[in-house]
This record gives sequence, structure tokens and C-alpha cells, in this order.
Amino acid sequence: MLVLLLCVLSAASLPAHSLVERNDAPIIGILTQETSRLPPNMTSYLAASYVKYVESAGGRVVPITINQSLEHYTSLFNSLNGVIFPGGASNLITSGYAQSAKIFYQLALEANTRGDYFPIWGTCLGFEELTYLTSGRLLLNLTNTRGIPLPMVFTNDPRQSRMFGGFPPDLLDDMAAEPISAHVHKWSVTSDVFENSTELNMFYRVLSVNSDETTEFVSTMEAYNYPIYGTLWHPEKNAFEWTRDYIPHSPAAIKTTFFMADFFVNEARKNFHKFNNKTEEDSRLIYNYSPLYSSPGGSVFEQKYYFP
Repeated sequence: MLVLLLCVLSAASLPAHSLVERNDAPIIGILTQETSRLPPNMTSYLAASYVKYVESAGGRVVPITINQSLEHYTSLFNSLNGVIFPGGASNLITSGYAQSAKIFYQLALEANTRGDYFPIWGTCLGFEELTYLTSGRLLLNLTNTRGIPLPMVFTNDPRQSRMFGGFPPDLLDDMAAEPISAHVHKWSVTSDVFENSTELNMFYRVLSVNSDETTEFVSTMEAYNYPIYGTLWHPEKNAFEWTRDYIPHSPAAIKTTFFMADFFVNEARKNFHKFNNKTEEDSRLIYNYSPLYSSPGGSVFEQKYYFP
């Protein structure tokens, strides 16, 4: 009886968040996209590094292929626990990537507004897509950032943000001191443009900026009232891509990859969407596909998945 009482008291003294329900089997969708270099009978691809990134933090992946119906995407949205808009080179308005991103962005806004927590992450092209979807305008300027590693220039104490709040202080110090963020983009949203956009300014908190030594641009952001996040840099590349010299692989850079992945997968754990049954779930998972070694052909990616 005494043991039982101690157990009850111990549970009652736990912080509230320890008792909150949690989804420990999160499944995250990642958008695929078109490219001019595809094998025969294939319409889109997905870099394997994004899949490894999610899996490294205990999540599973479902590829979201392009040019599907609204009904298909809506059904998939209700089965997934979060979505990643990856980097790439697709058109932000007219591409299949853009069309599917728009649908998932709108569904996520509607879901979060009614209390259905659904996170979205945009990397590089995905960051740019988020700024377009939020503002309704293309607000990009050319910058000299097509392959450079940069340190994080935090705008405020990063520990006050959701994204970096759980990072070890020594890692945050390393991120600010070392060039741990791989920038592989020719377009950016400058700090001035961001500041002058009411839509962006009211929706997103700027967490970091960077500069190409001429122009300052926004490099990391999180929405104030929604679990929507964007990095113009590539956290997934540090641990999983080796094709370019500008990708950092220092201990701090590798830790950054895993802490970023851990943050987003934990966000997905707050969502409780699920597939109708295990058979449907199994049929959608990335395990149904095999990545191809693409680096020997000169690709920026070590491996790619291709989809018909």
C-alpha cells in the first residue's frame, strides 16, 4: 500500500508536460519535385539525405509525390504528423512541388487554427516557398550564396525560441562561432525586404540572419502562432552529404544536424493523425523504394529516390 501511495505521489509531482499524450511513432511527409534529369518513366525525385535526417531522430518518412489530386493530398495530410518542404530548384508558383506545398500549407493553417497541431518545415527552396505562400508575393533577391558555409548570426537569445530552446548552450556557442550552416541558394529574402513585408513580419519571428558580405538576408525563421519553421540553410547536409567541399562536417556541424532533426520530429510527435490501417501505412512508407547512388554522376546528392 505504501509503495502504491509513493507511486501516486511521484506521478502527481511530475511536470505537466510529462503526463501529456505523445505520439512516439511519427510519420513525416516529404515533398518530391520535378527536375530535368530523371530516369525514364520517372516524374520526381527526393534526396535521400532528408529521409536519413528524419530517421536519425526517430521518425519515419512518406514521400509526397507531385501532381496528385486535392483528395489524395487531403487524405495524406490526415494520415501524416508533419511535412517537410525540401530544397531544390523548382518554380515557386507553377511547379508540381509548389502546387502540393500550397495545399499542405493551407491544410496546416486550417488544422492548427482549430487546435490540430501540425508542423511544417521548409529548407532552402522550402524556406523560399514558405515566404511566397505567406506573403502571396515573390520577395527574393539574388545573393552570392551558391555554396558557402556560414556561422549562425542569431538575432536574439536563441534559447528564447522554440527551435533552439532545447539546444545545449555550448552547441549554440559553437553554431555562432563556426561555419556550420551550408548555404546553397542563389535567392534570398533580404532583411530589409522581410522587415518591409507586413505579412512576413507579422507571421514569422526571425531567428538568424547572414550576409554574403554585401547583402544581409534572413536565414532562419519560425512562425509566431503556428508550428511552421524555415531554414534557408541545409541542416540535413552536414551529416549525410559529402559531394561538395563547402558542406561542414565538424563535430558541432554534425550535432547541429541531429538537434535540428530532433526538434522537428518532436514537433511531429504532438500530432495524432494516422493511416486508416497498417496495410495502407505500409504501402506509403519510403521503405517501398530504394535510393540510387547518384554522386558518381556529378549530382550534389549522394543518393536519390525516384518516383513514377
